[in-house]
Amino acid sequence: MANRPKLSTVAAAAGVSTATVSQVLRGTGRISAQTRDRVLAAARQVNYLPDGRAAALRSGENREIGLVLHHLANPFNAEVVSGVSDRLERAGHLVSVLDSRDDAEREGRNLRALIASMRGGLIWVPASGTDPATLDLLVAQRLPVVTFLHRVAERFDHVGLRNAAALGRAVDHLVELGHRRIAFLGGTTPRAPRAERIAGYASALAAHGLGAPQVFPCEDSKPGGLSAMLKLRETHPEVTAVVCNGDMVALGACLGLGRRAETPGREVSVIGFDDVADAALATPALTTLSIAPYSLGQHLAERLLARLSDRAAAPVHQELDASLILRDTTAPPLPR
Repeated sequence: MANRPKLSTVAAAAGVSTATVSQVLRGTGRISAQTRDRVLAAARQVNYLPDGRAAALRSGENREIGLVLHHLANPFNAEVVSGVSDRLERAGHLVSVLDSRDDAEREGRNLRALIASMRGGLIWVPASGTDPATLDLLVAQRLPVVTFLHRVAERFDHVGLRNAAALGRAVDHLVELGHRRIAFLGGTTPRAPRAERIAGYASALAAHGLGAPQVFPCEDSKPGGLSAMLKLRETHPEVTAVVCNGDMVALGACLGLGRRAETPGREVSVIGFDDVADAALATPALTTLSIAPYSLGQHLAERLLARLSDRAAAPVHQELDASLILRDTTAPPLPR
């Protein structure tokens, strides 16, 4: 394979010195317009691109940002990535995305690879069981970091959600409709966001005098939600409403009801969490707790840009509210 084009390649094509090429490409020096045009045309001709890493070493600034999350195939994460990348691209940054699959060992490899590649900042959903050595590494490297969803250290900026309050609103809404048997579907790990949602759900049940919570773990996916709903209908037919750990679980639960020739919002009311694009497009449209993942991505990008502009500022910890969006999958329970 031929060597990639270098400054000397452009210089040879333009018939000038490498110093002249360097000055043209950096916009420095007293170069005539004719020579500048000839150098730029030669650079295009030989497909020359500047070495971004070398430029970062010279300037001390890197325009690449790492984004590490889990289960990129989940539409929630895909929408967050879109929001982050759109905002950072407008600010002149490039985003590199890695999927750690909620695996602390894989996460460690990903973060080390990002640091070794001289990324200029990190937006990160920490994995369950993140190694303290990983946190020490990020601090030692002085990398600007914004964590979200799962908080692991006071010393990093963090954007979280008011999960418990959101689930409380969901249960209150179902109780107002007349539901008295309400279950929680989704998730399998003890990570903080799920634990907070279950706590909010259980607290709201207790406040309404509705007894012990009924939690049905499952993978946070459509197949997981479908299987959990089928099991719930077989073993707990008295349940008339469910709140879910995420929209994918909720949409899967709706598919499970369809398998039984039942209708979400009729036999069982269903509430999701996230408000991915498919929530509004589903049939029936999904009632959900909205955090608008694309907007969340934009918010995360803004937080990182603020950190990049003032690295000495005290860590900022934010919690965002989720709003209840009423659509077609919630209604009063059928008369028994």
